[in-house]
Amino acid sequence: MPTVAPLDLEGHCIAAAFLDNIPFFALADGMVHWLDHGQKSLKLHDGLLSATATARNDLMISGGEDGKVMSLTSAGVAEEMASIGKKWVTSVASGPQGALAYASGRNAWVRFADGKTKEFAHPRSVEGIAFSPKGMRIGVARYNGATLHFPAADGTPTELQWDGAHTGITFSPDGAFLVTTMQENALHGWKLVDAKHMRMTGYPAKVKSLSWSAKGKWLASSGAPAAIVWPFSGKDGPMGKAPLELGTRGNTMVTSVACHPSEDIVAIGYEDGMVLAVRFADAKEVLLRRPGKGAITSMAWDKEERRIAFGSAAGDCGVIDITG
Repeated sequence: MPTVAPLDLEGHCIAAAFLDNIPFFALADGMVHWLDHGQKSLKLHDGLLSATATARNDLMISGGEDGKVMSLTSAGVAEEMASIGKKWVTSVASGPQGALAYASGRNAWVRFADGKTKEFAHPRSVEGIAFSPKGMRIGVARYNGATLHFPAADGTPTELQWDGAHTGITFSPDGAFLVTTMQENALHGWKLVDAKHMRMTGYPAKVKSLSWSAKGKWLASSGAPAAIVWPFSGKDGPMGKAPLELGTRGNTMVTSVACHPSEDIVAIGYEDGMVLAVRFADAKEVLLRRPGKGAITSMAWDKEERRIAFGSAAGDCGVIDITG
């Protein structure tokens, strides 16, 4: 049976992450807590709105109600990366070559490793931001679609239209597909080579969590009483194919998903605090954590693929060691 090291914090966990294999938990009140030979804490923002770990898992990048973009190392060293005054930084993303992106209102910014920034204005508010894994390109989720920018060049942005409010955004690991979460209970996707549309509908609730499988062949999502896992192995992605439904429970919704770093397995967090691991091939389930306080809001695997950090809407956080 997996073992759980609990960490009882106060408030909503925005992001759970491993930095250099140390578990970190960023909370909405602006506090960040981590477990490194005991519990340590730091006030990073006056109200934290978004946080993400870099691809190398060496820094956490966060945005707050104080208009600041901060970085935090695994040793607990914080640095201000950008400040936009009294505006809220609602979305952050970590990119290649030390670049990062952040958004507030209708604007998005990219900060390059040398500290230079570039601003991108949009007609409607920017709801989500992500870097493409290929080259220096960002995608922005907005009302009625998504916009693609090449921050290092001065070209015209690519506009991808689809009516409705798009709230979050992700590129597939090979950079071939772009997928957005929507205000309605759906995902929308584009095949970037020809801007072909992909509609992924039928969810009973809003999709708040997405995770790509290790090789990018699957996209796991929350928003139903099971993890809905769409196949992306063909050249047209999930079009005309049924998704897998993993970890189905009749009475509670999936609120968070985190695919395993190398195998086709997904960790699934539920509204009642339960966590399961499920294998794609045969839908075999392993209980990782019994129900607890608050919906699971964030999960992350460590580099060694042994542990999962998780956080909940009630500050019920912790680390699951799947080796027992």
